[in-house]
Amino acid sequence: MKLFGFWAAAVLCLFGAWEVNGILETIEEELFYTEASASYYNESKAVYGNNALLVGLTLIKSAAAKGAVCLDGTLPGYHWHRGYGSGANSWLIQLEGGGWCNTVRACVYRKKTRRGSSNYMEKLLAFTGILSNKPEENPDFFNWNRIKLRYCDGASFTGDSEHKAAELQFRGQRIWSAAMEDLMSSGMRSANQALLSGCSAGGLASILHCDEFRDLFPKTTRVKCLSDAGLFLDVVDVSGGRTLRNVYSGVVGLQGLQNNLPRICINHLDPTSCFFPQNIIGNVKAPLFILNTAYDSWQIQSSLAPPSADPHGYWRNCTKDHSKCSASQLQFLQGFRNEMLNAIKGFSNSRQNGLFINSCFAHCQSERQDTWFADNSPVLGNKPIALAVGDWYFDRAGEKAIDCPYPCDNSCHNLVFR
Repeated sequence: MKLFGFWAAAVLCLFGAWEVNGILETIEEELFYTEASASYYNESKAVYGNNALLVGLTLIKSAAAKGAVCLDGTLPGYHWHRGYGSGANSWLIQLEGGGWCNTVRACVYRKKTRRGSSNYMEKLLAFTGILSNKPEENPDFFNWNRIKLRYCDGASFTGDSEHKAAELQFRGQRIWSAAMEDLMSSGMRSANQALLSGCSAGGLASILHCDEFRDLFPKTTRVKCLSDAGLFLDVVDVSGGRTLRNVYSGVVGLQGLQNNLPRICINHLDPTSCFFPQNIIGNVKAPLFILNTAYDSWQIQSSLAPPSADPHGYWRNCTKDHSKCSASQLQFLQGFRNEMLNAIKGFSNSRQNGLFINSCFAHCQSERQDTWFADNSPVLGNKPIALAVGDWYFDRAGEKAIDCPYPCDNSCHNLVFR
């Protein structure tokens, strides 16, 4: 009943539509949706019912001395299911997503939620998709050490500053470092293979921290990175403005990101531009896999056509259900897809990198069982996401899969919002 109450509160939060500068502060992982009935359902409740693996929260005790704390000053934490058998020395780090906070007001609100305080984090999380411990659900990583690092800083684990008057700690970079030190001392140091992954804001973080992760290990260790739904684009919204760029500018300035962004980018672009993946993926040295939908539902709702850019609600129905988009709206969304493909052109030329860009209206596909690996999962070239990522990671095959434009792909699990 307590779990049900928590998720009921999450539903109310979603429809409460906390909005800052046109960006919905509701979290993309809060609810998932069934496209068949156009209704939402509670993914966590569903997997609990299916006897999914529940993994407890571990607070990082050593973090306090390093000043590596959540927005409200509480300890950060992670959920760890230990590897076994052939996976005992293999490590998967999954960075949690959940948007950003770009103003003092938004961050003060956030620190009273699980996105800003470990006091509000679930004590148990269901591990599904890439975190599942079942080979039939997660064929390549099921018996690895699988860790989900919780997100409580609001800047993709990259900030390092504070706001004393509002009692806010922006210590994402320190949280990242403290977590890695803790895990290295707990056995990760002897890993023979490792994968840094993340969804949404965590997908952006996996790009930003990819080379730092690579540098933790000897050159003989196989180390790669996966970004799921982290390819946020610096694009013009439906009003001609740049909603997401304005938000990112606030995040970078408020949380002091400039010193932790990739130096090679900062040397020739402004700090806000260097928080956008398109400007940094080309310089990531470690092998990187980009998993993204060409019509990312979060970006459509909160970056391309947020309420602030659509005051008359012309885009409202389209952003909730792609089948209700007009011809001109679909043309605009095809332009967004083209910008995404242009952004990854140079990146895709590297033999070590991987791509899975499907033409779905969705957001985050690696932790959802139905999209990661199931009988009816999305496919490209008859290959579901889990097998594409696995083939790339283990060098079984080169993976550079880009879907044809909507509406050609009938394997999609599209999100439809009521």
